[in-house]
Amino acid sequence: MFTGLVADLGRITDVERTGDGVILHVASRLADELATGDSVAVNGVCLTATAVADGVFSADVMNETLRRSSLAAVGPGAAVNLELAMRVDDRLGGHIVQGHVDGVGRVTGVRADGFARRVTIAADPELLRYLVHKGSIAVDGVSLTVAELDDRSFTVSLIPETLERTGLGEAEPGTIVNLEVDVLAKYVERLMPGGTAR
Repeated sequence: MFTGLVADLGRITDVERTGDGVILHVASRLADELATGDSVAVNGVCLTATAVADGVFSADVMNETLRRSSLAAVGPGAAVNLELAMRVDDRLGGHIVQGHVDGVGRVTGVRADGFARRVTIAADPELLRYLVHKGSIAVDGVSLTVAELDDRSFTVSLIPETLERTGLGEAEPGTIVNLEVDVLAKYVERLMPGGTAR
């Protein structure tokens, strides 16, 4: 379980690709806080540390995750948002984020808004149906608030802290991002008569 508050911007040092999946190697100051078997969110994807040494952790990425997220396209040198699993006594500063990516979106617009930056992201209607104005969305693992919403896209507003501390500061039209909708919306839909959430 995560909160969507990014703790570090890590760097991919190596990507081992096999027919069975991918092994990512990530350099981060957070590596020293990880042990083998610990969960860590990488661009919003919950992965398990399989090895930790010298400021680098490794994690297996299975084919299902590669199909559903942007991790299939990362390469050495890529910056990734990182968050360690939440502790029970932590503040929940963002929202409940599972690290179970629902799909990807594509940045279609970026514009300045005072000291903030508004980013518009096109997404599948199957994901957009779970969003509400002023509701929560995790974009590349970052807990954000929906500022605008229509039937093709949504917009979030990024404060300078988010622009500086996460990879979203580099987002531009065409950037592919991981999306995780609020799990509470999926539970509500599932419990309603005729609900279809999976």
